[in-house]
Amino acid sequence: MIAVIQRAKSGSVTVDGKIIGKIDHGFVILLGVTDTDEESDADYLTDKISNLRVFNDENEKMNLSIQDVNGSVLVISQFTLCGDTRKGRRPSFIHAAPPEKGNALYEYFMDQLKTKGVPVESGEFGAMMDVALVNDGPVTFVLDSKSS
Repeated sequence: MIAVIQRAKSGSVTVDGKIIGKIDHGFVILLGVTDTDEESDADYLTDKISNLRVFNDENEKMNLSIQDVNGSVLVISQFTLCGDTRKGRRPSFIHAAPPEKGNALYEYFMDQLKTKGVPVESGEFGAMMDVALVNDGPVTFVLDSKSS
């Protein structure tokens, strides 16, 4: 499972011209689920994300977690994170999870964040989405559950 975590001043996701998810400050997370991912991958990432100290304290040091700053998370499913670009010029997506598994783990990931007390908004799995954010910093991290 791959998560691109962007510290954001704000973020929103629109489907068919309608905003379906919106946050003020926190993280915008692009989440890719691979064919080998399991709930344990989501558990690892949600624990890491909910405790990641990347928000500034009073001394402008990255010392606070999303929970410390009462932030929210906007989670967007993005199977293209699982694309393999090593050969040729067109990515291969054979390692992306099939839709049923991908959606189940996407939902599980969000549920796990909620159980940690993090407010969660989301996009629509499998939909064409317009994602907007004001990246704070910019501060962006890539987490891969297989690198744990």
